[in-house]
Amino acid sequence: MSDSRLILSAMVQALISGTFGCLDAAALTLDARWGRGASKGTLSRKIAGSLDVTVCDVIALEDAAGRYPITHWLALRLADAVPEARDMRALAAGIAKESGEAVAAILAAELSDRAGDRAQALVEMDEAIAAMMSARSRLVTLQ
Repeated sequence: MSDSRLILSAMVQALISGTFGCLDAAALTLDARWGRGASKGTLSRKIAGSLDVTVCDVIALEDAAGRYPITHWLALRLADAVPEARDMRALAAGIAKESGEAVAAILAAELSDRAGDRAQALVEMDEAIAAMMSARSRLVTLQ
């Protein structure tokens, strides 16, 4: 079984155990949602990997649980596969870093009488603005 299938099976098992407590309750949940479902044995085979977990299984189980770990995992896979998303995440991280440094420098300048601290705060703010402008430019080109 591939790594992704192992991860999916483990996530489904954790979702069922943590929310429903047993396979029978999870099977009843699928039945209630779709008008048909899976038996305890079918769910057991899906968790073991001899049958595939379906999108409908994931939707029903996550909705009933009110938690979306599998959907989140799938969204992360997509973000890693799309270069633009990776670029935007890197740019967002740069904004966070530069903005944090700017805030720290502003607070240090406020507590200081030194012109050098005020100048450093201006430099840090310019770097934060540049990071935002870079992300803004990239976002505009994605449209």
